Amino acid sequence: MNDTVGGGVVGVMASASSLSSTLLLQNSLNFPSHNQRKPFDSSSFLFSAEKGPLFVCSAKKKVSFVDQILDYIEGGPKLRKWYGAPDLLPKDGATEEDEDEYIGDEVRDAVLVTDGDSEMGQMVILSLIVKRTRVKALVKDKKVALEAFGSYVESMAGDTSDGRFLKKAFRGVRTVICPNEGFLSSVGSLRGVQHVILLSQLSVYRGRSGIQSLMKSNAKKLAEQDESALANSGIPYTIIRAGLLQDTPGGKQGFTFEEGCAGRGSLSKEDAALVCVEAVDCVPQSAFMFEVVNGENKVSDWKECLVGLMEKANQKLQ
Repeated sequence: MNDTVGGGVVGVMASASSLSSTLLLQNSLNFPSHNQRKPFDSSSFLFSAEKGPLFVCSAKKKVSFVDQILDYIEGGPKLRKWYGAPDLLPKDGATEEDEDEYIGDEVRDAVLVTDGDSEMGQMVILSLIVKRTRVKALVKDKKVALEAFGSYVESMAGDTSDGRFLKKAFRGVRTVICPNEGFLSSVGSLRGVQHVILLSQLSVYRGRSGIQSLMKSNAKKLAEQDESALANSGIPYTIIRAGLLQDTPGGKQGFTFEEGCAGRGSLSKEDAALVCVEAVDCVPQSAFMFEVVNGENKVSDWKECLVGLMEKANQKLQ
């Protein structure tokens, strides 16, 4: 690899360290597509109906510079297959629902993202992929999700009120991330899950008045029910009370964690996804809740930051 290519690869590797840089790479690299695919979601940042897929690779062509970057980042052929998504189903045509019941124990090393086809869900999933985490996701359309995420995400579609489906969804899962309200209050059991992370907008909803309060009354009710369900679950949980979520680039600002800030400030959606993913490795003994908005404080060590916030929360309870 020549100096120019090598330098580009190193630059992309540095960019892959954050979600914001990943999105910046997407916006700056736009290659023509020979296989235009259906967009994953109208709000999806993974695919664009106008611009087409982020990376397009052809087995008939010589390995391109982009393919060399992918080789360097994630082992080449796997990631090229991911973005191309050539196989939507197993070779025998069987679907996941046709498989026999799981037999035996499985290591719980996966993170399950609810609402995986929502904008926030997709952002959380991408942040987890960047950290090379085993990801499962609840989606509405599994085939469309497979086109978007490929084999790097185990996408599951089903009725969350069905205990059998939930048992299958939670198989191998240690942490559940809920990027939107409504899931926790609708499920009967989280058996086997070791940590639940909820991105809550409850502080924002409570701070609204007049017609805005009426418009968000249902969302407020769901958020309250979700937080109540967690409190009664007996499972260690983290509630991230975020400020008003906005479509602004992440990684550009710092953070503030002061009490009451969520009702007054705002938070980039990309930064909110980052905070959710960073909370995965900081499991509380029981309950942990903190507020966060964009601010002036830069965070260089998220584990240290979250542990510090957890200690302060525990001191207030004593």
